[in-house]
Order: sequence, then structure tokens, then C-alpha cells
Amino acid sequence: MLGLLCVDVDGTLIGSDNRVREDVWAALADARARGMRVALCSGRPAFGNALEYARRLDPDGWHVFQNGASVVNVGSGESLSEGLPDDGLALLLNRAEATGRLLEVYTDRDYGFTLPGDPARRHAELLGVPYEVKSPQELTGTRVRAQWVVPHAQGPEVVAEPHPGLDLHPAGSPAMPDTLFVSVTRAGVSKGSAVTRVAEAYGVPLNRVMMVGDGHNDVTAMRVVGHPVAMGNADAEARAAGRYHVGHVDAGGLLEAVELALRL
Repeated sequence: MLGLLCVDVDGTLIGSDNRVREDVWAALADARARGMRVALCSGRPAFGNALEYARRLDPDGWHVFQNGASVVNVGSGESLSEGLPDDGLALLLNRAEATGRLLEVYTDRDYGFTLPGDPARRHAELLGVPYEVKSPQELTGTRVRAQWVVPHAQGPEVVAEPHPGLDLHPAGSPAMPDTLFVSVTRAGVSKGSAVTRVAEAYGVPLNRVMMVGDGHNDVTAMRVVGHPVAMGNADAEARAAGRYHVGHVDAGGLLEAVELALRL
């Protein structure tokens, strides 16, 4: 079997009902009991539902959050996270004010946002945290990531804008199908860089690592591992990056990936 299995959340671990199938949980627990490390590899932050998912997958292990900006050991609390550059964050906040778009700013354990309202409330619900209005300026600690939360129609405009010194990671969620999440990290930070760090921490060579994902923001990780798996509901870029292809998330595609990881 492989040494490390990395699992995306939205569209991979959870389906359109924002839940994880019980047979998927059972299969992942079995893989961990056999000695395989299992790591969450998500665009979500290291709190709320994502933190609970990580603890259930591997309570003493390393997990990737915030598209690689947060790399956290949920047992020890140790962090390998990388902060946003100050000038990049200032650019984003100024652009949010000028455009009236919703921008979220995250630390490892907290977040604030620029535009209270229904989209921010719905996203808090999706994250599994209380809807509490807090501005980015009220945050304490290192700001590791920002995120545009916009209607899909605004996505091309947002992505086309200059973001010097920053990388963009667009992604969607089946639970908010009308919304595009454009995550922003320091340049060079991605799920791929984070999965590489986690594999190094475990002493597992990348050719013995599997990444299972469905979206653009999973591709950097899919490209660095030996066994990239695309879900049946994956977008075109993730499908092209997959060495293996499994079923739709709602049909238990992740089960197929776990079974494959145990055979390789």
C-alpha cells in the first residue's frame, strides 16, 4: 500500500449535501489502521468543519489547509504556515474596497471579511463556524491567506486582475454551486508545495503518495505525487492531471481511491 493518502474536501470528501458518507469514513479509518498516513488537503481553513475532518482522518498527523498556506499538525498544534506579503495584502484590501467585492482574510485559526451579508453568512455555515462579523483589520496573528468570494460570472475578471507576488487558486463547492472561491496565497505556496512538506515530515517519497481531488486548486498537488486521482465530478484541468479516475463524489468515488491506494 502507499505511504500517504491526501484528500481534498469539497467535491472529494464531501458531496453535494455537504456530508461525508459513512462508508467513506469507514474506508479511510481502515486505511489509517493499516498504517497509511491520511492527510486532509483542503482550501478550507484549519477550524470549523475542516478541523474536525482532519482530526477524524488522523488526530496526530499533519494536514494541509488554505490551499497550502496552512500546514498544521492537529495533534501538537505545530504549524509550518506561510504568511501573505504585507504589500500583497494591502493591494487586496484596497481592491475589495474599490470594487465592493467580498474578500476574506485568514490566519491559521481565525478569519475576517470585508462585506457582511448573505454570501458571507452562507460561507460561514459551509465552514461550520458561527457567523460573526469581523473585519480583516481586527485579526491578530499572521495573515496566511485571502479569498475572493464572488459569483461565477465574476471569476474571469477577478483572475485576470494583477496579483503581484501572489498565486490564485480558484475552486468551487457543491454546497454553494453559484459561488467561486478564489483563494490567494504567497507566490509559490500551493497544495503541491504543502503536500511535499507533509511527505518529507513523514519520510514518504512522493512516488508513494496519492492525491485525490476534483478542482483546479488540487492540480499542483496532483502533479507532484506519484499517484494523482481525479474524481468523476472533476473539472477538465483536474481530469487531465489524473493518472487514475474514479466515480462521482456522490456515488462514493473516494471509496474507489482508498481501495486503489491500499493495492498499490
